[in-house]
Amino acid sequence: MILITGKNGQLASEFVRTLTEKGKRFVALSHKELDIGNLDSVLKAVKEIKPEIIINCAAYNLVDRAEEEYEIAYKTNAIGPENLAIAAREYASFLIHYSTDYVFDGKKENGLYTEQDKPSPINEYGKTKLEGEKRIMETGGNYLILRVSWVYGRGKQNFIYKLIKWTEKMPFLKIVCDEFSVPTSTKTIVDVTLNAIEKRLTGLFHLVNSGYTSRFEWARLTLKLLGINKFIRPVTSDTFRLPAKRPGFSPMSNEKLKRTLNVEIPSWENALKGFLKEGGLTL
Repeated sequence: MILITGKNGQLASEFVRTLTEKGKRFVALSHKELDIGNLDSVLKAVKEIKPEIIINCAAYNLVDRAEEEYEIAYKTNAIGPENLAIAAREYASFLIHYSTDYVFDGKKENGLYTEQDKPSPINEYGKTKLEGEKRIMETGGNYLILRVSWVYGRGKQNFIYKLIKWTEKMPFLKIVCDEFSVPTSTKTIVDVTLNAIEKRLTGLFHLVNSGYTSRFEWARLTLKLLGINKFIRPVTSDTFRLPAKRPGFSPMSNEKLKRTLNVEIPSWENALKGFLKEGGLTL
């Protein structure tokens, strides 16, 4: 039995779709059904469901609002994972948790971020996610932490959906050209996670599509693949004066994960093409 938290999010939705197709037994719970920030609720749910595996897709991902709503973000991103880790340890479940490239400051100058690099988040969201990682590790149960970046899938809480909506409203687009990371599809995350479960992988790994790009190039390729002719002006990140700072260069290497699992992980371009071709974008 698998327990999935954060049922209404795009990653959990992809798990629900895939596990249903594979005929796997699972229970998916929304925030209303299970507040992971409440330890008593978590212990009660895990005791009743008796999952062999807990996949935590619940997260507070509103990067700018986290600057103001730090306590809310902390409850979901730090206390929540700890509560799940406590319950997993108590009832002998295996916890899978997702973190982010925003645990890094983006100042690395000699290649992609690896699991050996020391985190140094520059915004409140990144700080809460890093704390969640630490709390899971300190709890001492059986866990797998997977750092992901620029996640997109079916749903509205992602850059691609917003990009298409902007093209409908604006005469031209301004897209940041000085932020670099790895667009990563929920399909890739789900496929690799299920592979990791089969091979009983534990520890901390970076799970992203291969390669990296800027937001500007990501937007340009997306519109090209969709056949949308819209001028995109590259601008620097300070143009928008957002509340939260973003790391300028935070692409992570997936080499350790590929080597350990002996798998190929699609490039971000091919994953994007597959997503759009399969009609993953529902507006």
